[in-house]
Amino acid sequence: MSGIGLINEKPLHASLKQWYARPGDRFEVPVDGFIVDIVRDDLLIEIQTRNLSAINAKLRKLTRSYAVRLVYPVVQEKWIVRSATGDGGRAVRRKSPKRGRLEDLFWELVSIPHLLAHPNFSVEILMIREEEVRRYEGKRKRWRRRGWVIDGRRLVDVVDRRVFGNSADWLTFVPDGLQSFTTKDLATVADTRRELAQKMAYCLRHGRMIELIGKQGRSNLYRVAERQLDIK
Repeated sequence: MSGIGLINEKPLHASLKQWYARPGDRFEVPVDGFIVDIVRDDLLIEIQTRNLSAINAKLRKLTRSYAVRLVYPVVQEKWIVRSATGDGGRAVRRKSPKRGRLEDLFWELVSIPHLLAHPNFSVEILMIREEEVRRYEGKRKRWRRRGWVIDGRRLVDVVDRRVFGNSADWLTFVPDGLQSFTTKDLATVADTRRELAQKMAYCLRHGRMIELIGKQGRSNLYRVAERQLDIK
């Protein structure tokens, strides 16, 4: 069974697992019908580079009996590498103008917001630099998706890490001074997009960190949940 998790392992996932590992860790361990990336003493560690919805059921079941940490990378800086083409073209490496930030984890966290308040669950965010490798598959045809396609992701470096394991950790995403707020307020103060602020509010509300208290115009009005005020 230990080989099941390695068959389709991608380079980025393998590199993160190697970077994260410590002496004494066990890898690809069968636990309650699932293969867990790393077992460290009593902690189950699951590394997921995207699509958290794919491991929703796995996390829900494992957190019933074990302490589980989800390790998720957010790409702070990306280099795009275009491989050499067969007609003599050279490989090209350029830096993407896009920069990731910690709040970007909420794009994926909306798949598992119910776990934020679970006492057995924690999330560790790794801010990384990566290379996105692309290969050329010929000219793009109207009826066939071709041209440059993503061939893989490679880890360049881990530049920072942050663990979220309790309410106080998650409430750091609500800036101080917001007694009550809409997602527009949250987006403005946090200097992020309204759509992302909406996902932040959705996750924090389902995690019982914030609560809905009414409307301000057509927008939902939130505040930090009363039982969390002393924590924050």
